[in-house]
Amino acid sequence: MSIAENVERLHEQIADAAARVGRQPSDITLVAVTKTLPVEVVLEGYAAGLRDFGENRVQEAETKIGTASLQTPEARWHLIGHLQTNKVKSAVGSFDFIHSVDSLKLAREISKRYGELHGHAKRMPILIEVNVGEEESKAGYRLSDADTLWRETEQIAALPSVELQGLMTIAPYSPHAENARACFAKLRELREELGRRLGRTLPHLSMGMSGDFAVAIAEGATLVRIGTAIFGERTKA
Repeated sequence: MSIAENVERLHEQIADAAARVGRQPSDITLVAVTKTLPVEVVLEGYAAGLRDFGENRVQEAETKIGTASLQTPEARWHLIGHLQTNKVKSAVGSFDFIHSVDSLKLAREISKRYGELHGHAKRMPILIEVNVGEEESKAGYRLSDADTLWRETEQIAALPSVELQGLMTIAPYSPHAENARACFAKLRELREELGRRLGRTLPHLSMGMSGDFAVAIAEGATLVRIGTAIFGERTKA
């Protein structure tokens, strides 16, 4: 199937998953994961109606975004991979949304660099990454260190040039989508608790990928990060 056909099919599947739990499809954003893919694929996806694109690495994305920018004026770029503090200055100049904030130190650097670039009239939308499965190979705050999670997220929310909009997670891999449900439900519960602590609603949950996005939508996902189901298997990581 072509990228356009895959996008159409995914929108139908997202709408079906939303309808099953009484949600509106418009509440869910499809973030097309274009990491490692050439700019030509981004342009094909854009022509098929995609507007939100997810990248893992700042340096790769900078080149891609710069090359595609004139032909993709409505594109929104999401950083979904780990961000090192020494890459923040470049990241805030390229991305519209950062999903993977995993420390107060990183959030402070994002706020500082974004403020230098835009002043305090604008704020960078960010999500806190939570390692719900507590996997050694993944970044993010761990539930076993809840005190740090609550303390630092409250400090992050108060920074002048970032806007904390919710939480992000990557569920432990399983060939069975239902096995991710507990992880997604826990992130939703954490988002609700954090909102109570902050005294405001946090609109976003970034969770769910090609194999489990329907379960993520059932548990409240607002941003689903999908690559393989749109573009096929990648030849490199």
